[in-house]
Amino acid sequence: MAAALELFSTRDAEDVSIDDVASAAGASRALVYHYFGGKQELYVAALRSAAEQLESRLRPQGGGRPIDELALGLGRYFDFVEEHAAGFAALLRGGPANRAGDVGEIVEGVRQRLFRLIQRQMGVERPSPVLRTTLRSWIASVETAGLDWLEHRDIERPALEKMLVDHMVALLGVAAGYDEDVRGLLDMLTAGR
Repeated sequence: MAAALELFSTRDAEDVSIDDVASAAGASRALVYHYFGGKQELYVAALRSAAEQLESRLRPQGGGRPIDELALGLGRYFDFVEEHAAGFAALLRGGPANRAGDVGEIVEGVRQRLFRLIQRQMGVERPSPVLRTTLRSWIASVETAGLDWLEHRDIERPALEKMLVDHMVALLGVAAGYDEDVRGLLDMLTAGR
């Protein structure tokens, strides 16, 4: 699985063969086929593995202020990005351009679960359209920042994580101008900050 993730993160899935994966893993082609069936099945299994690892890291650890929990969650997110660069890159970059089928479901599933985690941490049962759009925009920014950081590593991780927390606060500040409930949420999140 690790060999597959590494290959899929650096090359298009269409350009990776079962022989490539078998060779990188030090296994036979027959063994890869036996366990995974074919390249598409292997690719989907590798992405599911990366998604499960990431999601397990994002679960809230315990009862702090929502903004502090957000910062801690970002730290765990970037721990995953750093420790599993291949899986992270494969999860967000790999696959067909249209992200249809299993691949699209995996990526969108991670985003939806992350959205719900943030929503729960903020104590919001049903987000307004403004808050929903704001949170989804922030998640996209975090994904992009992770990929950019992997490529360049020209900003220190703690600075990047703090910038992304501040980015959330700034986005909520803009959204508060369009939704009074977001104003209350922002005040609650930043109290004592």
